[in-house]
Amino acid sequence: MAVMDLHGKRVIIVGAGSGIGRSVAVAVSRAGASVILAGRKRDALEQTGALATGPVQISVVDAANEAEVEALFAGTGAFDHLVSTISQRAAGPVGELSASDVQRAMNAKLWAPFFLVKHGKPHIDAAGSFAFFSGIRGARPAARSSITSLVNGGLEAFAKAMAVELGPIRVNVISPGIVDSGPSFWSALGDEARERMFSDFALRSPARRVGLPDEQADAVLFAIGNPFLTGAVIPVDGGALLM
Repeated sequence: MAVMDLHGKRVIIVGAGSGIGRSVAVAVSRAGASVILAGRKRDALEQTGALATGPVQISVVDAANEAEVEALFAGTGAFDHLVSTISQRAAGPVGELSASDVQRAMNAKLWAPFFLVKHGKPHIDAAGSFAFFSGIRGARPAARSSITSLVNGGLEAFAKAMAVELGPIRVNVISPGIVDSGPSFWSALGDEARERMFSDFALRSPARRVGLPDEQADAVLFAIGNPFLTGAVIPVDGGALLM
């Protein structure tokens, strides 16, 4: 982990209940920040809060619901940084995708970032930042992943536009490769398909393994801490873009 001092800072983590979001929350807390853990499941957020080493506030919110996002910021007030790790899978041939699956993916990667920036902007410190998570399909499309490419590419474009519009507030994106974020994240695939995908990625990627949530959290600390970094898409993907 990067060594960073976030004492006196307030950081909101959306999607803090599991996987990468939980690792980000723990890393930010260990760096000294007061953390606001946001997500849809209180019990999962409380489990994350139990791992924190400093002040914790829990907010149950659906970030794709504008009214709930407004209420989130009304309850938290001023803050320094916001990180959103939320995502929803929508994979398969385009002719077989349901509108509801596509809508869930758009909610997580397009509507939620829009609402978080729109309603977070009045409360964020001018030296603060927003950080979002996209994925390698934004830059490297593949069959059966059209919607993943759509939402990740759209999120990256939105973040760059916001970096220009909101400056000096910084806006960045972390783009992970295949990360072992826990069985719940990959549950839709099933155990056998997940292990097959992990093995294939490990065989072909320059890193020769899948990623870990803590490695993504380390990238978030870098994005938060570098005051000259904005409008960037940071690949933390084990070399997946070279495959």
